[in-house]
Parts: sequence; C-alpha cells; structure tokens
Amino acid sequence: MRDDERGAAGLADEGLTRRLKALACTAPLHDLDARKAKLDWADATVYQMAEIALHTIDQVTIAMDFDTGAGHDEVIDRLLRFISLQAPSRTPDEHVRVAKWVLDNLINVGTTDRGFRRVYGSMGPGGYQRRQFDFKLLVELAAPDGEVYLRATDEAINVLVGALDTDVESAQVAAEVKLENLINRGRLADAKLAAEQARYRTVQYGETLRAKLDATRRDVRAVDWEREVPELIDSALGHIESRFRAENAILKNITTARDESEDLDHKRRAAELVDIVADCIRRHTRLQSRLADAGAVFRAEQDRQQFSGPPQRAAIDLFGQLLVPTLGLPLADAVAPVEHFFHAVAGIAPPVVPSLSSLVSLLLRPVPERDQLVGEVPEPELMPAEVTDRFGDDVWRLADDLLDLPEVPRRLSGLLEDARRTKQPGLPALVALRALHAYSPEVGAARRQGERQVLLAVDDGTRLDDPDFGGADLLLSTAGVERAGETEETGEVA
Repeated sequence: MRDDERGAAGLADEGLTRRLKALACTAPLHDLDARKAKLDWADATVYQMAEIALHTIDQVTIAMDFDTGAGHDEVIDRLLRFISLQAPSRTPDEHVRVAKWVLDNLINVGTTDRGFRRVYGSMGPGGYQRRQFDFKLLVELAAPDGEVYLRATDEAINVLVGALDTDVESAQVAAEVKLENLINRGRLADAKLAAEQARYRTVQYGETLRAKLDATRRDVRAVDWEREVPELIDSALGHIESRFRAENAILKNITTARDESEDLDHKRRAAELVDIVADCIRRHTRLQSRLADAGAVFRAEQDRQQFSGPPQRAAIDLFGQLLVPTLGLPLADAVAPVEHFFHAVAGIAPPVVPSLSSLVSLLLRPVPERDQLVGEVPEPELMPAEVTDRFGDDVWRLADDLLDLPEVPRRLSGLLEDARRTKQPGLPALVALRALHAYSPEVGAARRQGERQVLLAVDDGTRLDDPDFGGADLLLSTAGVERAGETEETGEVA
C-alpha cells in the first residue's frame, strides 16, 4: 500500500470512529422509546420519548450559566407543555411522571457513576479492536448554597447540534458566519436554527473554561497554569472580542429586518432571532468577566491550598548502615532493630473504623481524570446456559387444564388431589405455585398483553389440609379480562 493510500485509510478510520461515537451518544435517547412499552404505570406508547429527551437537553443547556445550571423542578415545568401536546387526553400527573422518567434516564439514575458506556470498533496497528466509550449526558452538581442543579455535558450539546468532538472555537465562528449569511439572504427560519446552534457552542465554550477553574479549585497542581491555561485565556479573550463585533453586527441586521418587515411571520421570526443573539452577547459578557478573574482565582487557590513539594529526607544505606551493623550484634541486641525495620516496611493495617481526619482527607481527595478510552474490551468466556425451568411443557399444559375454572370456583386442596392422580412429577408443586401467584394477580399486565382471562385466588379463612403444603385453602377461579381498546370503546371498567 502506498503512503497516500495509508493516509486515506487512516482518515477514513478516524471518521468512522467519530461517527460511531456520535451514534453512541444518541443511543440512550433511542433506548427510551424501546423501553417505554414496558412501563407498568402508564401506556406510554403515545409519547415520543426521544423527542422529549432532546427537548430536555435543550432546556438544560439554555438555562446553564457559568456557575450554575437548571433546577430539576424548572426543567420539568418547561417540559410539561411539550409533553401535554403529545398526549392531551392524559392526566397532568402522568405528564409529570413522564418528564421525571425521561430526566432520570438522561442522568442515568441507578448506576454507580451515572454514566453511559458503549462499545465500538476501531482499526489500529493490531487490526480490529473493540473499545469502550464512556460519556454522560446530564450531570448533577451542587451549588455553594447546597442546591443541586443540572448541567449538560459536551456530548449532550453535540447531540443537539449533530456533531461530536468538534473544536469549539472553529465551530462557533462557522456557526456565526452561517447565521450572518442566512440573515442577509432573508432565510430567517434556517437562521433561527443556526442561531440556536451558535448559542449551544457558546455554552460549550464556557463549560470548557469552567472545568479548568473547577479543577484548579480542587488542586492547582492538576492544571498547567504555566502555559496551557494562560494560552487558553488569551485565545478565549481574543475569541470573545471578535465575537462581540460579529454578534453586534448580526444583531443590527436582524433588528433592521424586524422593524422594516411588514410580514407578521417574518417579523416574529426576526424577533426570536433578536432574543437568541442578545442571549449570546450576554453569555459572552459573563464569560469575559470570568476570564478576567481567572488569574485571581489561581492565586487565591494557591494561597488557600498551601501545597508544597515532596518532603526531603536523607537516603539510608540499608546494607552498610543497617544490615552489616546488625549482623555484628549479639542475638539479644539485634532483635530490637530488626523488629523496628520489619514493622516499618510491612506497612500499616487499615483501621476497621476510619478516624475523622482520614475520613475528611478521603472525601476531599480530587477526582481522578478519566480517560475516554478505557482499553480493549476482553472477549468473555461464556459457559453453557443452565436449564432453570424445573417444569416441562407437559406439566405446564396439565396445570393450564386444571386451573381453567371459568364457571365454578374450586379449592386448592381438590386441585392438588387431581394433580397427584395424574402421576405427573412436579405437577402438584406447579399448581400450588400458580395458586399462590394468583392471590395477587397482575391484572394490568394481562390487560396490556391482550390476555383473555386471568387466574384469581381468594382466602376465606379455611386452612389447607395437605401432606406436602400448608397455609390457606384458597378458592380459585378464572375471570375474563377486557382489552384496553374494548374498555375505551364501551366505557366500562375491567
């Protein structure tokens, strides 16, 4: 293969990897629509969960400031109108529950690190390799006053604009050039989308700088304040200066288009663009003030943390200063230095209950930086699946025949006697288990799955007299189940 062919293959593989990561970031949104039919508290098939998730990320991103984010209740209130338009016949309580379910899934509540992990493949020197991509969409952070707020990550913002790992500054410039071009051509509908994407990039740029300052507050040694951060601040200030000129020019053109237009729809779209670009200018103003204070933050944190270099201690010659003199001592005199030596090199045993000082030190330890690529995924060695069903198909069919009781209820004791007469091993145990399960049947699940009947059990206080089983001698009967569509048409309650 020639050099130009190798370079083309490398670029193609890099582009493929970026597209695979982009698909991975959208996978949690598609997963919401895949799992909505399994919700047991509502028939959620009417809701477009991926659209609600995108709207949620949008609302969190717009509400983000440099130091704070969006409150949970604030985001849910903004989602309710969008959700109610999808299902106007449903109750407001169900709309709130859908909003909370989508928000919790975007945060990934219930997992250890509240992050998502997707596997993708890449070509390397060793051939095709499977790798893992870790990312988050929405994160919860604590404000200085103790309130918990939401922030959108870079991956979530990239989902909104349809890109991944894009250079923030170049993307911001490209978005604003596109916006100005669309405005000059009078295409305000497309200009609104470009303006929203420019605002997302503004938020993302501020998020990058905020992460550097937060890392400085945790540990000034974790950030390169000698070269990296000063260069970042200088480039950011230059970026903001150029953006101020561009955005004010764009704002002037939009305002003129809004005031001179006689078309009401054209005027409304121009007014929306004025609000979006004005919000970008306000965000750049706040970002500029934070950049001006960045040096003071570094000096204050340096004084507060009072870190110092590693302690300087003289090195010890174990052979000449410890081993040789100890070998020349009598046995009784050599025991003490040997015991001190082994106690020191053996290390300390962790206490069962940590002290308050060690606990505080552990809690204040800075979070280690995570690598996006966690290495190659090992191929698991799968064992043959064990057979977990102790009852065969014949036993289930016989149990279905015994428990088909559409007219006259029967006692569990009588059903157990009939099961023993069949001489089928395991049939009495299966009948007893299904009778116990019928004491609290899942009528709602059976109705959604379209089943025609369900087994019901009632305890009237009679005790079960059986050599193998104890408890109540339940009354068993089957009842018909109306389907969801039939109930809505007739107006009856199942």
